[in-house]
Amino acid sequence: MIYTAVIERCTDTGFYVGFIPGFAGAHTQAESLDALHENLREVITMLLEDGEPRLDSEFVGTQTVVVA
Repeated sequence: MIYTAVIERCTDTGFYVGFIPGFAGAHTQAESLDALHENLREVITMLLEDGEPRLDSEFVGTQTVVVA
């Protein structure tokens, strides 16, 4: 299975925070992108032990919004 992760960087801690849209519980944080990727893989693997999730939403993309 392939999942799309949304990744942000916390301005307070400097940690990367990642979550899978629509996949309840599929979120984690780490100091590096490589560690975040591995953490997300582990979290998804654990959640899949309960069976294939019914996703509440699907990642579509991002948009740039300009405010003048």
